[in-house]
Amino acid sequence: MASFLLPSNLSFLSTDNFLPFQFQKKTITISTHKWKCSATEQQKQGFNRKTTSSIDVDKGTNPVGFLTKHGITHKAFAQFLRERHKAMKDLQDQIFNRFANIMELASGYELMGLHRNVQHRADYMEWAPGARYCALIGDFNGWSPTQDSAREGHFGHDDYGYWFIILEDKLRDGEKPDDYYFQQYNYVDDYDKGDSGVTMEEIFKRMDEEYWEPGEDHYMKTRFEVPAKLYEQIFGPNGPQTEEELPEILDAKTRYEAYKEKHKDDPKSNLPPLDVIDNGKEYDIFNVVTDPAWKKKFRSKKPPFPYWLELRKGRKAWLKKYAPAVPHGSRYRVYFNTPSGSLERVPAWATYVLPDVDGKQSCAVHWDPPPEIAYKWKHMRPKKPNSLRIYECHVGISGSEPKISSFHEFIENVLPHVKNAAYNAIQLMGVIEHKDYFTVGYRVTNLFAVSSRFGTPDDFKRLVDEAHGLGLLVLLDVAHSYSAADEMVGLSLFDGSNDCYFHTGKRGHHKYWGTRMFKYGDIDVLQYLLSNLKWWVSEYQIDGYQFHSISSMMYTHNGFASFTGDLEEYCNQYVDKDALIYLILANEMLHYLHPNIITIAEDATHYPGLCEPTSEGGLGFDYYVNLSVSEMWLWFLENVPDDQWSMNKIVNTLVGNRQSADKMLMYAENHNQSISGGQSFAEILFGDTKQNSGDSDYLLLRGSSLHKMIKLITFSIGGRAYLNFMGNEFGHPKRVEFPMAGNDFSFSLANRQWDLLMDEGIHNGLFSFDKDMMMLDEAQRVLSRGLPNVHHVNDATMVISYIRGPFLFIFNFHPKGSYENYIVGVEEAGEYQVILNTDEIKYGGRGLLQHEKYVQRTISKRVDGFRNCLKVTLPSRSAQVYKLTRILRI
Repeated sequence: MASFLLPSNLSFLSTDNFLPFQFQKKTITISTHKWKCSATEQQKQGFNRKTTSSIDVDKGTNPVGFLTKHGITHKAFAQFLRERHKAMKDLQDQIFNRFANIMELASGYELMGLHRNVQHRADYMEWAPGARYCALIGDFNGWSPTQDSAREGHFGHDDYGYWFIILEDKLRDGEKPDDYYFQQYNYVDDYDKGDSGVTMEEIFKRMDEEYWEPGEDHYMKTRFEVPAKLYEQIFGPNGPQTEEELPEILDAKTRYEAYKEKHKDDPKSNLPPLDVIDNGKEYDIFNVVTDPAWKKKFRSKKPPFPYWLELRKGRKAWLKKYAPAVPHGSRYRVYFNTPSGSLERVPAWATYVLPDVDGKQSCAVHWDPPPEIAYKWKHMRPKKPNSLRIYECHVGISGSEPKISSFHEFIENVLPHVKNAAYNAIQLMGVIEHKDYFTVGYRVTNLFAVSSRFGTPDDFKRLVDEAHGLGLLVLLDVAHSYSAADEMVGLSLFDGSNDCYFHTGKRGHHKYWGTRMFKYGDIDVLQYLLSNLKWWVSEYQIDGYQFHSISSMMYTHNGFASFTGDLEEYCNQYVDKDALIYLILANEMLHYLHPNIITIAEDATHYPGLCEPTSEGGLGFDYYVNLSVSEMWLWFLENVPDDQWSMNKIVNTLVGNRQSADKMLMYAENHNQSISGGQSFAEILFGDTKQNSGDSDYLLLRGSSLHKMIKLITFSIGGRAYLNFMGNEFGHPKRVEFPMAGNDFSFSLANRQWDLLMDEGIHNGLFSFDKDMMMLDEAQRVLSRGLPNVHHVNDATMVISYIRGPFLFIFNFHPKGSYENYIVGVEEAGEYQVILNTDEIKYGGRGLLQHEKYVQRTISKRVDGFRNCLKVTLPSRSAQVYKLTRILRI
C-alpha cells in the first residue's frame, strides 16, 4: 500500500522539543522535553509536513500488484484491496493533520509517560480523553492526588485528551535558584561532564571578547528572560488560569508595528540595521531586510557551540543544588477523576511495572538510573543472516529449579547453550509485562515494560547485548492482536470510559479468550502501538518481532471460523480493514527505522499477501509461520499407526503455498504443544519407559528415530526460516505447565531439565543430531538455497526424496521395511556422499549404513523424471543427506 515514509536524503533537525497544546482559537507552545537523538536518528526522523505533502504517495504503488504478479483473478478481493488503499490514504490525511510523518507518530514514547527534562524538572504526559482531572501520585509526594496535577479547562489538558503535568525539582536547603530560568543540565552523559567551574559571567565576558560584535550579546543574555517572563505571565500565580482568562493575542504585524512605535526614540545601537517589509504575498507575507556587508560577515562565523555547551552544568552540580522531583526507583500511579468517580491506574506508557507487589495494588517504577550505573551497550547488532535458525525461549522456565528464572540466569546458562547449538537467533516470549504468570505472557498488561519478575530494564539490555556479542539476533514475540482485560494494571477502562484504547460493546472483547480488542482505526491508539514497536527496537536494540495470532485482530470473529481458502473469506464483512492497515503501517515503519529488521506473521488463516510488499498490496512481513505443520505431526503421532502415515499428506503440508514458500517459517513443535496439559513430541514418542520396561529399548529407538526424521524434513523442505522451542532439541521428556490453580501453583513442570545433557544417552544423541543439523545450514547454506524439488513421494514404500541445490535428502518412514539398492533420481551425474545420517550410533541410532556405502556414483538411467539415478541403502526409520561432491561430464 502507499508508503508514508520518505527518502532518507531529505532530513530536518528535530522540532520535537516543543509540545503544542492546541485550543479552538489559540495555540500555546510550551517547552517540555529535549529529545536525545544521534545523527543517525536525526536522519531517520523524517521530513517536514510541506515536503511530505508534496510527494505523490501513489507513485510506484499498485494496490492489487501481488494478485497480478501471481495471476490471481478475483474481482471482490481486488476491489477490497483498492478500498483498503483508499482508506489508507484517508488515514494518511488524518495523521498529517497532527503529525509530520509516521516516524513522528511512532515516537510517542519520547514525550508520553514520565521523563527527565533538562530544565531541572520532570514531565509527565498521559492520554485519557474520558477523564476530568489528572494527577500523578507516588511515594515522592506522599500519594497526594492534589500536589502534582492538571485539571480539565486549565492549561495542561488539550483537545485530544492529553494531560500534561510538570514536576519541579526541589531546591535543597541553603541553595539558591538558578540565575536563568531555562538553565540546562547534562543528565545523560558522564557524571560530571559540563562542570567546568567557570561562572556564567565569565563565559559571557569571553564571548564578548572572542565572538560577539558589540551589542550582539544582548539577545544571548536576555533570551532566557523573555520566555521566563512570558511563562510567569501565563502560568504564574497572577496570570490567567484558563483559556477564557487568556487575553487576546494580536496578530504579528500589529505587534511589530506597536513595537516600532514604542522604540522609535531609542538610541541607535551597534546591531545591524534590520527591518520587516510586507511583500503582499500569501506564502511570504513578511521579509527581513538587513545590511548585506554585515550579513556576509555574520554568516562567515561558526556557531558558538563551545560557549553554549559550556553554559550547561553537569549532573554533579544539579544534584548539589536540586533533589529530583521523582527519584530513580520511585513507585507511582496516575490518578483520574472521571464521571464514574476517582480511579488510580498504572500509567499506559510506564517502562517498569510491578504488577502485584506483595498482594498490594500494582504500580509503576520510575526507571532513571544515573549515568554512572546505567547499562552501556558493548556490542553491535549482528548482520541479518540469509537463513534464520530460531531458538524460542521463555526466560522464566529456562532454569532447572522449580522457580521463576531471571535474566541474569538466562544469560549465564542458556545463551552459551544456544550458541553451542548453532542457532543464529533467539525469540523471547513473555518478556513484556503481564500480570498473570500462567498466561505465558500473552495477556500483556504494560506494553512498554520489561517483566519485573525476570529483572530490571538494564538486566534485559544486558541480555540483548550479550546475545549480540555471541552473534545471535534477538526477536520478541509481541501481542498487539489483543490485550489483557485487567483494569488495575492494564489498559481496560483506563480513563473510566469504555472507548479509550479498545472497541466498545462485543467488538471490544475477544469471543473466547476474555481479552480486549484494540481500536486500530483511532490515531491515538495507532500512536501507542506503533510507538511500542519502535520503543523496543530503539531502547533495547531488538532485531525483530513475531506478531502473535494476527488472525485474532484481522477478523471480527477473531479467526474462529472455518476457512476453505476462497478469497471471498478474506474480504467479507468480518474482515477488520483498520487492523490490516495497522499491520501495513507497522511493517513500513519498522523496515524504514531499521532496514535489517525481521517481522514474522503468525496467522492460522493464511491471509493472502502476508509477505508481499506493501507497495503491491501486501502486508509487508518478511516471514509467515506455517502452523499446519506442527498440527499435522501431532495428529500423526497421537492418532495414526506408523505404517499408515501418508507421505503425500506430509509433503503437501510441509511444502505449503509454493507462491510464498521461500517466506515460510517452519517448526515441528513449539511451545503451544507442550503448555498447560499438552505433550511434547518426546513425551508422546518415548512414553513412560519405566512402566513399559520390556519395550523400553524399542520405544527409545522408535522415538529417537522419528524425532530426528521429523525435525530434519521439517527443517530442510521449507523456506529460509526454522524454529525450535527451548529443550525440544534434546527431546525434553516433560511438557511445560505453568503454576496455576489447577496444579496447586506448582513449578514442577515450569522448568527445563538441562542435566539430561550431562550424561551419555538418548537426549545427548538427539542434541548432537540437532546441532549437526544446524551446522549443516551454517556450513552449507541449505536453507538459503532455492526451494527443494520434491521428485519422489511413495506411499507404498513410505519413502520421500527431494533435491535442494547440490543436496539430496532421502527419508524412509517405514517402521519395518529396509531397502537395499533403492533407486531415486538425481539431476546431476557424479559422486554423492552422505554428510548427515540420522541412524548413526552417535545420534542414538543403529549404525546400519556401512561407511563404505557413504559414497555413491550415479547410474545413467531415467528415474523420477531425471536422466540419472542412485542406488542407495535405506534402513527403516532413517534419513540421509547426500551432497554432490564430484560432477561427471558425459
